[in-house]
Amino acid sequence: MLCVKDCSIANASRSLIHAMNFTVEPGGVLTLMGPSGVGKSTFLSWMIGALSSEFTVTGELWLNQQRRDTLPTQRRNIGILFQDALLFDHLNVGQNLAMALPAAIKGREHRQHHVEQALENAQLANYSRRDPATLSGGERARVSVLRALLAQPEALLLDEPFSRLDQTLREQFRQFVWQQVEQLAIPVVLVTHDAQDIPTNGQVMTL
Repeated sequence: MLCVKDCSIANASRSLIHAMNFTVEPGGVLTLMGPSGVGKSTFLSWMIGALSSEFTVTGELWLNQQRRDTLPTQRRNIGILFQDALLFDHLNVGQNLAMALPAAIKGREHRQHHVEQALENAQLANYSRRDPATLSGGERARVSVLRALLAQPEALLLDEPFSRLDQTLREQFRQFVWQQVEQLAIPVVLVTHDAQDIPTNGQVMTL
């Protein structure tokens, strides 16, 4: 379970977030909506521990009964997806995915098996040796999700990850993401401008 308690964020010129509180159950999705500039992406940056020092913050972030806002980014175990897939173009698809695997998964063959299984589940079997530059927009998006999830995060943040896809791909990708989240049963926070991105029965908060 993901909990934000009394979070307020401000910079020298203005207050962006004021006394935000919410809880997201495992497998649940909270959607944050609002116009550009109100602090949605800034709030996600705080959640993953990447907020610029120009901001001041109060409040707490709890995940699975452990406070996380006091931990460095790499120990928060929170994944994030952005608008762009941000794949490493000098690595093939399999190498991109293997980089995300936890160190606890040892052995080259064992790690490769995890990668191949993930690709097969995403209907991307035999894509391991593909150059990311040869992928379609939808394929790159699916690989980016797989990379985030192979890291075994305890929660996932989505910063408008559907916005650069055309309408058909967008709907397919949304369904793929929600299926993955449901299978893993992890809480999700989604930032979007499009009400169609909101999953059925998801929570919505307007900033």
